[in-house]
Amino acid sequence: MAHTRIKICGITKPEDALSAISSGADAIGLVFYPASPRAVTVEQAASIIAVVPPFVSVVALFVDETAYRVNQVLSSLSIDVLQFHGDESAKYCEQFNRPYIKAVRVQAGLDLSDACRAHTAARGVLLDAWQAGVPGGTGKTFDWRLAALELPLPVVLAGGLNPDNVSEAMATLQPAAVDVSGGVELSPGAKDCVKIKQFISAVKTADQR
Repeated sequence: MAHTRIKICGITKPEDALSAISSGADAIGLVFYPASPRAVTVEQAASIIAVVPPFVSVVALFVDETAYRVNQVLSSLSIDVLQFHGDESAKYCEQFNRPYIKAVRVQAGLDLSDACRAHTAARGVLLDAWQAGVPGGTGKTFDWRLAALELPLPVVLAGGLNPDNVSEAMATLQPAAVDVSGGVELSPGAKDCVKIKQFISAVKTADQR
């Protein structure tokens, strides 16, 4: 039976991390992008990481950040995976000697295979919705059919997912993992424990089909 990995991103409070983990999340995401309403400081992140049990991955998200700042975060916190949402090159992403995921914003005309081949060392490619001037967290879906092809990297599906549409998205793309943020929130940065449970239940039900 397939097991689609589940990441709850944009965690800002320890209690939200615990809600996600107790519901069955495989990973939590911490946003280190100051412009995001879900951004956390190193101090906030430390309090969240303190409640994360073994074998749940902590993912740190950056957008075109300086290498100095990324290394500051890595030296201060126990981070398992890096997630890059800007225009970072493979050379940039690989310098930190951590597993990383590269986000790609999907739109008509983009060659996803080429985008994957530009980051051959990535653990996976995260497919998000394209919106001018916004690096992610838009709450918008994209046309999943644009990505319904064999790609050279495992797919992490993001972009506007919620408890009501994740099953259809999985059926279309069979991703290795799904990543949700706004679709399980009361407001930006404040998670809804009921929606988290519903989302994870929907993913697990889809896995059994």
